[in-house]
Amino acid sequence: MHNLSDALASVAVIIAGTLILLFQWYWVDALLTLVIAGYVLYQGFSMLPETIHILMQGTPAHVSIDKVILVLESLEQVESVHHVHVWQLDEHRNALEAHVVVADRNLMHIEVIKERIRDRLKAEFDIAHSTLEIEIPKGECKV
Repeated sequence: MHNLSDALASVAVIIAGTLILLFQWYWVDALLTLVIAGYVLYQGFSMLPETIHILMQGTPAHVSIDKVILVLESLEQVESVHHVHVWQLDEHRNALEAHVVVADRNLMHIEVIKERIRDRLKAEFDIAHSTLEIEIPKGECKV
């Protein structure tokens, strides 16, 4: 869309230049400048709230942290989930950081659990990047 608006602005400049050369309508240049500047300002202000939300690492609107915790705690071998943060990396990618308490201490099983968690996060919440800190019962952080 941005490229299309740039192309249309270029076409408008060519038309305005043609009008100036043919009819000496110099006012067309000022009018076109105001129209393009107004459009750029409108686009900038309309994107500002989303941009600030991303820069402030806000939670995506479609993600409920409480629901993320419930879904992850429903997985086999996951005892609890805490210290959960979800944020937008950009307008298309979301990330998660969480502490996950598991009963199994076998490293191979933990890797399988992490893979299940990542698959569920991607499928249900469109979270493509996750950092998971695995903890054992009675060894979890007290945050």
